[in-house]
Amino acid sequence: MHFSSSATIDAPAEAVWDILTDLRSWPTWNTTVVSSEGTVAVGESVKVTVTANPGRAFAVKVTALEAPRRMVWAGGMPLGLFRGTRTYLLDDAAGSTVFTMDEVYTGPMAGLITLSIPDLAPSFEEFAACLKARSERGSVTS
Repeated sequence: MHFSSSATIDAPAEAVWDILTDLRSWPTWNTTVVSSEGTVAVGESVKVTVTANPGRAFAVKVTALEAPRRMVWAGGMPLGLFRGTRTYLLDDAAGSTVFTMDEVYTGPMAGLITLSIPDLAPSFEEFAACLKARSERGSVTS
């Protein structure tokens, strides 16, 4: 199973990156997020509760962080039985930034476990739209 969304944002990648990596502020601008906590740094854990599954917090580790271009989160079961990997990418595009969020599930148990995962496509699209809206608004004081 695989989910992906993207948006072209009229803001520089550095500004979008600052918003994207300020995990604690996500619930203030992102309608898909109920709560978020943790430290966005390689090897650190983050926990996000989303509206698509509000009764469950998703705890993952930050596995890659390449400012201001790429952030990867991963989590799953021991022994690689199931793994979810979410990648956030920011690419320059003629004065704008193309944001892409991609999530892939792998492992021997993926087929069975993904049966219980809701369709996240609408939530991914909404996340991208919320990031676009927040980024294009500029700084908090503007």
